Amino acid sequence: CPATGTTEAIIAPHANSEYMWEHLTLISEATESGRHALVIMDGAGWHQQDLTEDFDNLSILKLPPYSPELNPIEQVWQWLRQNELANRCFSGYDDIVEQCSIAWNRFIAEPERVIQLCSRRWTKLTN
Repeated sequence: CPATGTTEAIIAPHANSEYMWEHLTLISEATESGRHALVIMDGAGWHQQDLTEDFDNLSILKLPPYSPELNPIEQVWQWLRQNELANRCFSGYDDIVEQCSIAWNRFIAEPERVIQLCSRRWTKLTN
């Protein structure tokens, strides 16, 4: 959430609609009562609008093709690569999961960092 710096994440062995639905479930459950979450996504095959049919408190905003600069998550991936995960060798899948977990926890340890990297002027609906 670029307003509060709170996060929800899943580390999965691959990307698909099932894991995306699980991630949306986490976001929905974390969204305060009376609030509505807007999840910004690119055009990946597992980012489908119909995934939100089970949730009354979230919507998906699909970005235009070839516009990664509009997607806040791109800055998150860049931070994770530059500060935690680049130029490393992993001993196997379990090590990858462990190191990704450590990297994510370091990223979210500072909510101000989340806010700074994920905020976009065009997403602000109120002052």
